Amino acid sequence: MTPTSAPAQVTWADPQRKAAFDAWLTTISGPHHLSVPSLRLASADASFRRYLRIDATHGTRIIMDAPPEKENCQPFVQVAKLMQAAGLRAPEVLAWDEAQGFMLLTDLGSHTMMQAMKQAGTLETFAPNLPLYLQAVDALIAWQLASKPGVLPAYDEALLRRELALFPDWHIAQHRGITLSETQRTTLDAAFDRIVAENLRWPSVYVHRDFMPRNLMMGGPASGDASTLGSALGVLDFQDAVYGPITYDIASLMRDAFLTWDEEHVLDVTIRYWQQARKAGLPVGDDFGEFYKGVEWMGLQRHLKVAGIFARLTLRDGKPQYLADAPRFIAYIRATCSRYIELKPLLRLVEEIEGIKPPEVFAFGRS
Repeated sequence: MTPTSAPAQVTWADPQRKAAFDAWLTTISGPHHLSVPSLRLASADASFRRYLRIDATHGTRIIMDAPPEKENCQPFVQVAKLMQAAGLRAPEVLAWDEAQGFMLLTDLGSHTMMQAMKQAGTLETFAPNLPLYLQAVDALIAWQLASKPGVLPAYDEALLRRELALFPDWHIAQHRGITLSETQRTTLDAAFDRIVAENLRWPSVYVHRDFMPRNLMMGGPASGDASTLGSALGVLDFQDAVYGPITYDIASLMRDAFLTWDEEHVLDVTIRYWQQARKAGLPVGDDFGEFYKGVEWMGLQRHLKVAGIFARLTLRDGKPQYLADAPRFIAYIRATCSRYIELKPLLRLVEEIEGIKPPEVFAFGRS
C-alpha cells in the first residue's frame, strides 16, 4: 500500500464495476454514517488492490477496492483478526462485499513511519529514528509471540524456491535479457540450495513478509489494551503473511525495499531486537553472530525475490516506478555475498549479469 502525495479523484476503468461500487456504497453509507461526496483516492498498491478514503461522522474510513478475479481478500481478513488478537493496531473490517471485492475498514491514518523519518531528515534524505524502530521491534515481537502452527500458510521449501525463481525468470531473463549458460545456471542453483537450507534451519513464527516503515502507520492506541506491545504503530499490507523463519521480518525491517541505512544502525536495531526477542522466549538462539548470519541470508532471499518482483511489476504490470529501486537490491545482494565465502560464486555471477567490474586484486611477488 503506497500512500499518494495528495487526495485524488476516484476514476473507474470498468463502468460495470463503478455501478456495482456505487450501489454498494449507497447501501452502507447510512449505517456507517459516510459522506459519499468526500470519496477520494487514498493510495495505490503493487497488486491490483487500491484504497479509497471517505469521511464519516467520527473521522474517516478506508475502502478497499479489490477485484475478486484478481485478489483474494480472505487472507487480509484472517490476518487482520490475528493481528488485533495479538494487540497490534490493524484495520478492522466494518463491511465486506466478498463477492464483489469491496471492503470498508477503519482508517489507521495517512502518516507512515517512513514519512515521519523523511520529515526528520533533510529534503532529500531520511533520518534514522531509533525510538520509532524500537516501536516497530515491539510490534514485531508481539506479532511473533502470538504465533501458532497450522494457522497461516507454511513458508516452506517450495515457496522459498518459487520466490527465488523470480530472480532468473524476471530480473535476469526479462529485464536484463540474458540467457544463462549451463555453468551459470549451475552456479545459481547451487547458491539457491545453500540459501534455502540456511533459511529453513531457523524456527518458524508468524511472518508479515513486508514489515517495513512504508507499511507502519503513526499514532493511535492498539486494539484493546493500550499498554500492549506494539501499541504505537499501526500495521498494513499484511495479507501475504505466512508461518516461516523468524529471521525474515527483522531482515525486512532493516534491509528495506525503499531505504538504506548504514551498518551501525542496522546492527544496533537488530541486536536490540535479538535481546528483546530472546528475553521474551522467542527462538532466536543464544549466539547473536549466528542469528545475524541467519538474518543476512534471509535478507538475501528477500532481495533476490524483490529484484524479480520489481522487474515483473515494470514489464508485466506497467508499474515502472518500482524498478528505480532495483539498484538498492543489487547492492544488498552484493554486500551479503561478499561477506560469506560460500556465496562468492553468486557474487561473481551477479556482477557478470549487472556488468559490474569486480575490484582489481594485486598480486605481489618476485619479478
